[in-house]
Amino acid sequence: MATEMREERLKTVAPTSEAATPIGDTTRDGRSDRLAARLEPFDSYWQAPADVEKGYASFRQYYRHNYLPHMPADRSARILVVSCGPGYLVSVLREAGFSNVIGIDSDPEKVAYGVERNLDCRAARAFEFIASSTEPYDVIVAEQELNHLTLDEQIEFLTLCRKALRPGGFVFVYGLNGANPLVGSENLAHNIDHFNTFTEHSLTQVLRLAGFEKIRTLPLSIYVFWRNPLNYVGLAFTGALELFFRVAYKMYGKNVRILTKKIAAIAS
Repeated sequence: MATEMREERLKTVAPTSEAATPIGDTTRDGRSDRLAARLEPFDSYWQAPADVEKGYASFRQYYRHNYLPHMPADRSARILVVSCGPGYLVSVLREAGFSNVIGIDSDPEKVAYGVERNLDCRAARAFEFIASSTEPYDVIVAEQELNHLTLDEQIEFLTLCRKALRPGGFVFVYGLNGANPLVGSENLAHNIDHFNTFTEHSLTQVLRLAGFEKIRTLPLSIYVFWRNPLNYVGLAFTGALELFFRVAYKMYGKNVRILTKKIAAIAS
């Protein structure tokens, strides 16, 4: 029955009036279809587990730890989640009391899961949707990492986001961290659609090039599952390694603060 309902939803999920152009395949002449990434497009979130439904529970703790503390106090803030996938973050924000959250993703099949849960998830492409939005946002969260965009595409996307924010609004973005000596190069090499990695310095650079002035970088932790004893083993192991690497970088005259696998930034 659930499968039948989802198939029926797929027939009805369509781009909203805010999207400049209709959803189509990669042969359509549209801005998002000219992005350099092909296997893993920027405007769709591909990191969902095989069992999509279980992801709503497994991702909840991650988002509550890493994202919620940085969201506005005003629960009526207008928030756009770009590359929302099945709506994991949209769901967490709704549970936290945020009443005006929109999620967009270019894959209608993923969006259908969120629609089934009565989340405001829409099939739309990121560049076109943001460029044609008429009402400003308080927060724009980019769920797919910026590593799937070339430098020029990053600046164009972030500039669109900045122009779509109301005064005092901010973006929350993240990317794969190139500063960690163990996983930095692997982060870049394991996906042919990864065009770069970041450090706290280079992530700040690209945000400044897009016109943001107030920028704060922060680590994203993957060890936030406090009921799992192995979580503490991983936390202790990576914590010790990161401390060692910070000291090693100091010996080379480098002041590197963030060494987690993923690095985020809040910019306004």
